[in-house]
Amino acid sequence: MKNKYLNFVSDEHLLNCIGNLHKSYLKAKNNISKKNFYSNKIDTIKLTFDSQFNDIDEEKLIQSEILRQIDKSINNSIGTFHEQILGGIAGYECGSLSGYDIKATDNSLFADIKNKHNTMNSSAAEALFQKLARYADDHKKAKCYWVQILAKGSFCDLWSGDINGKEYSHSRVYKISGDQFYSLLSGEEDALYQLYKVLPRAIKDYLKSVEKNEEIAQNSVLDEIKSKTEINKRSVLDQITFENYSYYLGFETL
Repeated sequence: MKNKYLNFVSDEHLLNCIGNLHKSYLKAKNNISKKNFYSNKIDTIKLTFDSQFNDIDEEKLIQSEILRQIDKSINNSIGTFHEQILGGIAGYECGSLSGYDIKATDNSLFADIKNKHNTMNSSAAEALFQKLARYADDHKKAKCYWVQILAKGSFCDLWSGDINGKEYSHSRVYKISGDQFYSLLSGEEDALYQLYKVLPRAIKDYLKSVEKNEEIAQNSVLDEIKSKTEINKRSVLDQITFENYSYYLGFETL
């Protein structure tokens, strides 16, 4: 029977990948308690500028900061989503904890997937090149790829040149953009575009199948903070500043 969504992965696989990402969203949102929100110190001086210069009230500003923290957590999960989608293409599999993200079942291809092109510093790039080169050396017919899902251009090039102050090159180590990698594995030139176009419909279909009790439990950060402001007669921003910096000189008087 013809697939409903994509030709290169099954409908069941696509919906499972969407479901896994949905669980990551739920976990990220449910994990934002006040304790987690404060785990990295909140820059309340910056938030003061944001509030005044952008004319945003304090509660909306804190909600925005909460969403920013959730977004940081979700970015890693988006990369995993692409790995899982690509691992569902016939002839390929995900690496799990094996050191690679995707490989061909016949060991003719290994890949490390980054969601954005600029997520590595020079030391991480050097380590990645060395890892891919080792795979290429261990598997004499394998081509190895650094995949950039969100790249600055569409390309598939040998990866060579200066990395962290050293010259690197290998005849079977490449860097490749997301669209070209999807095309390479699926055999369909516009595979990533096809995924983009079908996602809204597939997500809606998935959400219809989700039990209501699995829906999002809203984070409790703002309620926890506001319960203290009512007692201490502080503004929301003052309360956050006090709870983060009361040990700084003068801040205990807030």
